[in-house]
Amino acid sequence: MEYKSTTLVATLLASLIGASAAAQDAKPDFVVTLLGTGVPDPRIDRFGSSTLVQAGGLNLVFDAGRGAMQRIDQLGIVPAEIDHIFLTHFHSDHTIGLPDLWLTPWLPPQGRRVEPRTITGPVGTRQLTDGLTLAYAEDHRIRIADAGLDPKGVEWDVTEFDQDGSVFEENGVAVTAFANFHGEHLNPSYGYRIDYDGRSVVISGDTKPNENVVKHATGVDLLIHEVAMADPKIAERPPIKVIMGHHTNPTEAAEIFTRTQPKMAAFTHFVFLGQGPGRPDAEDVMAEAKAGYDGPMIDGVDLMQFVIGDAVEVIDPREGN
Repeated sequence: MEYKSTTLVATLLASLIGASAAAQDAKPDFVVTLLGTGVPDPRIDRFGSSTLVQAGGLNLVFDAGRGAMQRIDQLGIVPAEIDHIFLTHFHSDHTIGLPDLWLTPWLPPQGRRVEPRTITGPVGTRQLTDGLTLAYAEDHRIRIADAGLDPKGVEWDVTEFDQDGSVFEENGVAVTAFANFHGEHLNPSYGYRIDYDGRSVVISGDTKPNENVVKHATGVDLLIHEVAMADPKIAERPPIKVIMGHHTNPTEAAEIFTRTQPKMAAFTHFVFLGQGPGRPDAEDVMAEAKAGYDGPMIDGVDLMQFVIGDAVEVIDPREGN
């Protein structure tokens, strides 16, 4: 009897240790990675605007700025494992990486995708994809004839929308699009809310302070918001005022964070206007924002990750994690 009891205890301990180890080895089920936190400026440290959301076993890419594919490769993700692309608007710094995300996964070393590229965006997305198909028609002809690639792998499966609402549901992941306000002539322009397993993330898109962003971001786990800042010496110049009029400054962002109270707020799409020593940087953005908001907040950088759970864990590449 003593032997049986000892064996039972040992078995239970082994089971608990095994379960603990498995839990530690298990990959988080809801992770957000900033692939690119920059703007049209060709900076090597801040690639073009793009965000990867991994949830429900899916890899979802929001916007396709310059270098998005390179960042995905740095994460060790096979390009063909990208499940869906979402566009916020049609500025080139949000779409210039789209051909790469479309064509590279089609190639044999990168997964040899044999199904159409699924993409969702505002009305105008189909015009963009039709244009890319025409532009790369000769590339397709050559590769199909020479390498026997499946032509379906470069077809598009396009979903367009022109109003707020649900645009994607799969594996328990729900994506909602909502209009923001990037400027009078900069339409259509949208943000996205991603809900999964009782958790939520909002990507503001490029926008001025906007009530619709506040509405959809209130109480979320993670709010990723754009930001712009100008050197005060040039802030009143007409071209600078036009640019700033399309974006949210740090003081305005702080007000949005105060109203929405996310578990974590993160800046992306840093617009820095100025030259030389007067040019703002991320430290300036954070200093101004902290003057108006004292909640959890961070200046995003490329490849920064957020693990969404009971709390939001930040994995900051600057810390060598």
